[in-house]
Amino acid sequence: MKRIRAVWVLGIFLAFINFKSFAQDAKTALIEPYRLALTFSKTTNLIFPYAIKSIDKGSRDILVQKAIGVENVLQVKAAKPNFAETNLTVVTADGSLFSYVLNYADKPTGINIKVQNAQLKPESVAVFTKDATNDLIQRSAEKISLKRKSANGPNDVANGTSIAIKGLYVQDDVLYFQFALQNYSALNYNIKLFRFFIKDKKKSKRTASQEIEINPIYILGNTDVIRSNSEQVVVVAVPKFTIPDKKVFIVQMQEQNGGRNLQLEIRNKEIFKAWRVQ
Repeated sequence: MKRIRAVWVLGIFLAFINFKSFAQDAKTALIEPYRLALTFSKTTNLIFPYAIKSIDKGSRDILVQKAIGVENVLQVKAAKPNFAETNLTVVTADGSLFSYVLNYADKPTGINIKVQNAQLKPESVAVFTKDATNDLIQRSAEKISLKRKSANGPNDVANGTSIAIKGLYVQDDVLYFQFALQNYSALNYNIKLFRFFIKDKKKSKRTASQEIEINPIYILGNTDVIRSNSEQVVVVAVPKFTIPDKKVFIVQMQEQNGGRNLQLEIRNKEIFKAWRVQ
């Protein structure tokens, strides 16, 4: 009986030692979040060093959106006055994590904030695995957006607005279309859709036209609006393709609540003239 009791006591002791060792190994580092004051009547702009990949807000009392046409500016404001304290988490393309505790203030000290120091950096924690392919496509698109015109491709014009192919490039299995979008009218051109598809050149009255959607891998630039009296460049990356016989590649841009609809027809001869990304 004494031997059984001794074994039982020894087991408890060993279990305690193991639990204590596990607890020591399982220590976590608590990292204090940044504190940020928001108001109802003004928007706070957070400018991050890299593109924003993930956003999580702790409450519906906060309104959050990425700024139109850019990837690294986050716009935040209060959805109602005097909201209860909540939080916001942002992950950027380099794998850094930014954490905020949000409180209400009638007059915040600053509304344009350049963010520099992440709480958790990629070298100290694996937030997510970076996709090297997507990173290369993004860098190539940024490089192409700065290039001068390299192609005399098709264009279309409607009531002071126009779309034209400024350049066409290829890298590995990706085609990059560099578009010039112009609006020399006094009215903004709000883009309803920016669509890419392959269709038959001519449709018989007895047969239905077949369309093959080409879904972009990546789009760089503002595809929401072309401001009045302005021009802008949009780079669209799509999987490499060639156009079958008796078909044509269509780029279609339609105006929201308007009739200034633009369309380009692109044939194989333009595709085969694509420049390599340097």
